[in-house]
Amino acid sequence: MFTSGRLRAVAGLAVAALVAVVAVSSGSSATNQSPTIRIWVDNVQKPAIEQITSAWASSKNATVDVVVKDFGKIRDDLKTVQVENAPDVIVGPHDWVGELAANGLVLPLFPRAAVRALFPTYALDAFSYGTAVKRLYGTPFALENIGLVVNTKLARVPTSFADFERQALAFKKKAKGNIALAVPQGAGGDAYHMYPFFSGLGGYVFGRNKAGNYDVSDIGLANPVFLKNAPMIDQWNKAGLINSKIDYGTGKDAFLKGKAAFWLTGPWETKTLKESGLKFTIVQMPKIKFNAVPFLGVQGYMVTKYATDHGVESLAKDLVGSYIPSTDVQRTLAGANGRYPANVQAGKQVRDPVLLQFGKAGVGGVPMPNIPQMASVWSELGGAWVKATRGSGAIPARVAFRTAARNIANKIG
Repeated sequence: MFTSGRLRAVAGLAVAALVAVVAVSSGSSATNQSPTIRIWVDNVQKPAIEQITSAWASSKNATVDVVVKDFGKIRDDLKTVQVENAPDVIVGPHDWVGELAANGLVLPLFPRAAVRALFPTYALDAFSYGTAVKRLYGTPFALENIGLVVNTKLARVPTSFADFERQALAFKKKAKGNIALAVPQGAGGDAYHMYPFFSGLGGYVFGRNKAGNYDVSDIGLANPVFLKNAPMIDQWNKAGLINSKIDYGTGKDAFLKGKAAFWLTGPWETKTLKESGLKFTIVQMPKIKFNAVPFLGVQGYMVTKYATDHGVESLAKDLVGSYIPSTDVQRTLAGANGRYPANVQAGKQVRDPVLLQFGKAGVGGVPMPNIPQMASVWSELGGAWVKATRGSGAIPARVAFRTAARNIANKIG
């Protein structure tokens, strides 16, 4: 006979054996199941990322789940998403990197030297972040910047800033409703489109320390060189060269209807320009006191912390750090987005004349600072331009930009 104690012991052994069998069975099933990489993209990138990841996934015996998200919500949704629904990889602009890295939401990459050599230094810097040691947090795939679009039936490609100013003002006087330059601002301002004027007068957003990192105590909106040149803004305002009342839609409409000979815009208007029937050339804004370089935007892919939670960190880093940098992949991704590829070799294969011209217009450009403190800059820098170029009643530029610098410093704390 079995005592109750012996019965419990035998029962316990039976349960343990059953658990072991189930565990072995589950482990075997998990081993045979292909891992899944979930990628968040916008609807523009979806077809291209599905195309380029198909062959990669097959070679890795993996599955790729491409999830379409509103591009503007990817960063914020990443902060609140539940682990089971979270992405392992996201697409995004480089100026998200500082905030995401500081919050531990994206993982550093350590690509081989041969991979790094595929990209210009500034493109890699755009996706790098660190207060002490800078690390790479994404693989760039596309570059964008604005350029000066010249209607060559209405004006010549300017040979200097003085020539540009002379032609623009002369065109403005030719007929009622003409504007000198279609550069968007509007009530809220537009620091991005105004940046060539800012850099051309010696302005910058943040300086850098000896380690090459941004120094947020060095706010360049009120640096001595820029302030010395700032009265030129007052002259432009008085002459009507720049008018902050012109918003994006107004400026675009004026250029397309022949009411403006010059337009500052970017490659997102490539299709518009090609279908306009206008004869045009795209160049960089001519040098003012310094080269009037634009802000550079860089788009790329990043590996999120959730790849670790899902057990696919190594796989996700292989996709982003080794596969996406390749020339053919870069050409496909950038082409789908209508942008110039970040990969240097892919850039050499671009044949679209409009993209080529925008690419040349970005030479020497400044990547938008990717640190979290940049959030305190946009409205203040754009607002300073609005206040200094609103026609009658404008505030002297020196006052407007000094005030903006002070406000930024207070916001940063």
